[in-house]
Amino acid sequence: MTKMKKLFKYHFKSFGYAFTGIKTLFATEHNMLIHLMATIIAIASGWYRGFNTIKWCILIGIIAMVWMAEAFNTAIERLCNKVQTEYHPVIKQVKDISSAAVLICAIAAVIIGIILFFSPS
Repeated sequence: MTKMKKLFKYHFKSFGYAFTGIKTLFATEHNMLIHLMATIIAIASGWYRGFNTIKWCILIGIIAMVWMAEAFNTAIERLCNKVQTEYHPVIKQVKDISSAAVLICAIAAVIIGIILFFSPS
């Protein structure tokens, strides 16, 4: 196998792992369904309102920000649960802080969404 084929095969596998992660998020995290519904509504609303390129970039960016925050939060929580099976105050703080990051992103997304959807084009 040539070096290029090996490199392609490696990168192809990494995409597979990423899609497995997305599938796992949707299968195990109720909040991802909420994020998906909000995403569908936001994209449909942006299409209806005739967003320009800049507004689309901002909208997609904030959607991605919230989805990434939820993914990182889930990964952190699972790692914490694996490392420490019993209650530990520091683990609780780590999990609370990672959940707070998702909330901060979601609040920012709502505020930016209000600006995008209710400001003049």
